[in-house]
Amino acid sequence: MTCNGPGEFAGWVRPLALAFAHVAPQVELHVFFLPDDYATGRESEVARAALPGLHVHSPSTYFRVALCGRGRLPPFDGVLYLGGDVMHAVVLRRRLGARLFAYRYVPRWIAAGVDHAFALDEQNRRRIERVVPSERVTVTGNLAVDGALAEASREPETTAPLDGVLFMPGSRRREIAHLLPFFATVAVHLRRLRPDLPIAFGLSPFTKNEAIATALRPPLEPQLYAKPGSLVALGEGAGIVVEGEQEPFPLLHRSLAAARRAALVVTIPGTKCIELAALGVPTLVCTPFNLPERAAINGPLTYLDRLPVIGRPLKRAAVLAFAQRFRYFAQPNIDADREVMPELVGTLTPMRVAERAVTLIEDEAGRVQQAEQLRLLSAPHVGAVARMTQGLLDALSRERRR
Repeated sequence: MTCNGPGEFAGWVRPLALAFAHVAPQVELHVFFLPDDYATGRESEVARAALPGLHVHSPSTYFRVALCGRGRLPPFDGVLYLGGDVMHAVVLRRRLGARLFAYRYVPRWIAAGVDHAFALDEQNRRRIERVVPSERVTVTGNLAVDGALAEASREPETTAPLDGVLFMPGSRRREIAHLLPFFATVAVHLRRLRPDLPIAFGLSPFTKNEAIATALRPPLEPQLYAKPGSLVALGEGAGIVVEGEQEPFPLLHRSLAAARRAALVVTIPGTKCIELAALGVPTLVCTPFNLPERAAINGPLTYLDRLPVIGRPLKRAAVLAFAQRFRYFAQPNIDADREVMPELVGTLTPMRVAERAVTLIEDEAGRVQQAEQLRLLSAPHVGAVARMTQGLLDALSRERRR
């Protein structure tokens, strides 16, 4: 399996690996983490701790295989593209002498070499069938839905906010560096508007306390309109204290379990939106363009800001032009072609986000309706992991079609 970041690992690799361990333990599973600007750098470490039976390969191992061949690795039956640049999956397939399987995305230039493709839904299937014969395409659903339901069944931390607000600011380096202080300042405004609301932050296992402390430390980018803060001990865990405030906001690491108890989650676009939809959790999705030049986007343009002098304005223009292509940024809204999860997009201030969160909190009927709509959107995807596992086993048992 190929993977490039925390969302792909949590949403796709982990549930698939757990399913194989249960129904087909004879299959030896490997995951290659790929070089990618969306990665946190901790994927290999977290994967080894979370899935001891999984063979985990870091980006450095990928480079070694790509440049020098398989080496001491065993023969492989298949390479499954799950994330990252598809070019890397093609390189692995050639170096490992394996068949190529793809999930949700098959560009025309690799289509002839794809043994079987797995689609998210009927719309995704039709797109894939433009380049892959229909008999080699199977609709499975979104693996992240099953992954979220399993992860949310865990017991949440005692500091999880019951009928309160949970902030989920992302897990990538740039997200933590810029959005954590922004959302911490939103939380301060929210507490002042609604002192009765319990508030906490849900962070992923990919985020270290050192990164949190660094992100909160001054000076902060003025475009964030955020206050600095610090990391403090809180019971057996940790919390965030914003400058000038006394009461800390708890930090939680069983985020989806905590989300089930929350009245509202405030987050950013990504896999988390799919997972929260599966749980039927009312969600406010924020896409701040306060610092567009710091955003990660697909392709080489993501590195524009590293050019001296002209890099940042060019990257800013590229990101804003890229954003114009999208009507919605949250995947459930894209799937439904309507705003099921309320979105705030553009140059955002903490007060604006806090006020919108209060409006949603006070609209109980609206939140109930949103939760029902999100569950309906997610329902067809339940069981995707089992369908994908069986589909891969069936494909591996067949002779390759030429």
